[in-house]
Amino acid sequence: SQYSAVDTNPLSVYIMQPIWNKIIKIVPLWIAPNLLTFSGFVMILFNYFLISFYDWDYTASGTSPGLVPTWVWLFSAFTTFGAYALDSIDGKHARRTQSSTPLGELFDHGLDSWATSIFVVSFFSVCSRDNGKTGVSVYTMYMYLSIVLFNFMCSHWEKYNTGVLFLPWGYDISQVVLIAAYLLTSALGVEVWQKPLLLGYYITDILVILLIGFSLFLSFPQTLYNIHRAHLKKTLKNDSLYEGLLPLVSPLLLFVLLTVWVVLSPSNILAKQPRLFLWMVGVAFSNVICKVIICQMSGTRPELFHWFLFPLALVVYAAISGLLGGMEEAVLAMFTALVTAAHVHFGVCVGRQLSEHLNIYIFSLKKRVQE
Repeated sequence: SQYSAVDTNPLSVYIMQPIWNKIIKIVPLWIAPNLLTFSGFVMILFNYFLISFYDWDYTASGTSPGLVPTWVWLFSAFTTFGAYALDSIDGKHARRTQSSTPLGELFDHGLDSWATSIFVVSFFSVCSRDNGKTGVSVYTMYMYLSIVLFNFMCSHWEKYNTGVLFLPWGYDISQVVLIAAYLLTSALGVEVWQKPLLLGYYITDILVILLIGFSLFLSFPQTLYNIHRAHLKKTLKNDSLYEGLLPLVSPLLLFVLLTVWVVLSPSNILAKQPRLFLWMVGVAFSNVICKVIICQMSGTRPELFHWFLFPLALVVYAAISGLLGGMEEAVLAMFTALVTAAHVHFGVCVGRQLSEHLNIYIFSLKKRVQE
C-alpha cells in the first residue's frame, strides 16, 4: 500500500520542516535512509543507558543536586535533537534517493513505537521521583507513560482504519519541550524542577496536566473525527466495527494486566523497580503495536490476543496471588530480559524477511544479487 501521511502542525510546517530541508542537503546520497533511522534510535538508547547509570532508581535529581553531571543533561539535549532530526529526515532522504520501501516505513514506525517510551522514561530522571517534598510519584510516571503510548497507539489505529497516518501534533511539541527541558536542567540545575512555578504548581505538574489535556481533548477526539470522516466518505479500510476495533484489544488488555500488577503487587513492584518495570511496559507495548503496524501495511487482520499476553497474565497472576513471594523482583528482571530479547529477535527476523522479499539490503542502497 502507498504510504500517506498528513502533517498539519504549524510548529512542524513553518519552523521544523525548513530546518530539516537544510540539514538533509548535508547527508551524502550513498547513505541508506534506514541507517539514519537506526542511528537516531541508537542515540536515544545510548542516552537512556547513560542516564540509568547515574540514576537507576530515579532519585538522583531529588536528593542532592549534582549527582547527575551537567554534561549528561547537555548530552541528553543533543541526542534528543539528533534523534528528532534523523527521524524527521529519513523519509525525505528515502524520497531523495528514490529508495522508499515498505521495509523503511516499518523500520521507522517500529523503532518509533519503542523510542516513544524511551524518551519518556529518560525524561523522568530530570524531575526525580517523589521524596515527600518534590518530584513525581512512580504511579504518575506509569500513568504518564501509558497516556503517551495510548496516543501513539491511536495514530496507528487510525491509520489501520483510514489508510492515512495523521501525524499527531504532540510529536513535534513534545520533542521541542524535551530538548528545552534538558537544556534548562543543564543551565539551571535540577533545582529548577523543585520550586513551584505557578499558583503552587510545579513545572512537572503543569507538564502532566498539559499532556493529559492534549491527549484527551486534542489527539483522541481528532482520531475519532478522522475515522468518522473516512466513514462518511466511505473510504474506511474495514467494513465492520469488530474489524475496526480489533487492533485495540491487545494493547488494552496489555494495559489492564500491567495496571493490575502495579496496583495489586504485594511487594509494590513499581516503587521497588520503577526503571525495570517502565522499560518492560515500553518494550511490551512496542511489540504489540508493531504487529498492528505490520497488519495495517500488509492489509491483514491482527490476531485477537497477542501471544505475549499469555506469559504476562501468568506472571501477573503469580505475583498478585503471592505465589512469587520474595521472588517478584527477580521474576520481573527475568521477564523484562525475556521480553526485550523476544522483541529484538522479532525485529531482526521481520527485517531479514522483508529485505529478502523486497530484494534490498536494510542498511545499504546496493541491490541484492538474485540467488
